[in-house]
Amino acid sequence: MSDEMILRLEQVKKSYQVGNNQLPVLKGVDFTLKRGEWVCIYGASGSGKTTLLNLVGLLERQDGGRILIDGTDVSGLNRAQSAAFRSAKLGFIFQSYHLLPELTVAENVALAGRIAGMGTLAARKKAEELLERMNLRDRMKHRPNELSGGEQQRTAIARALVNTPPLLLADEPTGNLDPHTGEEILKLFDDMQSDHPELSILMITHNHDIAARATAAVELHDGVFRKFDKR
Repeated sequence: MSDEMILRLEQVKKSYQVGNNQLPVLKGVDFTLKRGEWVCIYGASGSGKTTLLNLVGLLERQDGGRILIDGTDVSGLNRAQSAAFRSAKLGFIFQSYHLLPELTVAENVALAGRIAGMGTLAARKKAEELLERMNLRDRMKHRPNELSGGEQQRTAIARALVNTPPLLLADEPTGNLDPHTGEEILKLFDDMQSDHPELSILMITHNHDIAARATAAVELHDGVFRKFDKR
């Protein structure tokens, strides 16, 4: 693991307008993630975990503070620049998979490669390689509605890795899965760390046991971080 920081948050703030009032969700968050780390952000529903992940993923913009990813201050990027940065530097894994129903498994993964700038043949080849590693060789021509939840999530993980991102963002990736299948998905995260020592993973979860399994964890509570208790 490198001591180099892949992600740094400096006094990041975010509020939402609720009626006539401002609801503060993040109240000046400081956070660093080293290259090669798998860090979980643990917290109860409504604690601001998804908001924080959306800010890091450039899906929303913070009200104050700075976010630096792989040496780039992304705080001032416009919409087009943010989209290009996401395609080049970030991989997303969502709780609800978000696979395109009209495309096959292989097409879903390859499309992400094409969006990231890969040629058609290169994207298809990379998609097939990743899907084989996810034990989905026999499912490549199936559509998402023909897959189990675990197979859909493995497809989503392959899609997130197709552009070889330095930072992987995971939003409750086992939230829709039964315990056995969820354990299989978590084992994939263990394997990804072994296979790609430079890959950094930022995962949010409300599950204490999952948070304790990561390289490190912090708890988000009342808009700020506090020490995570592994007990």
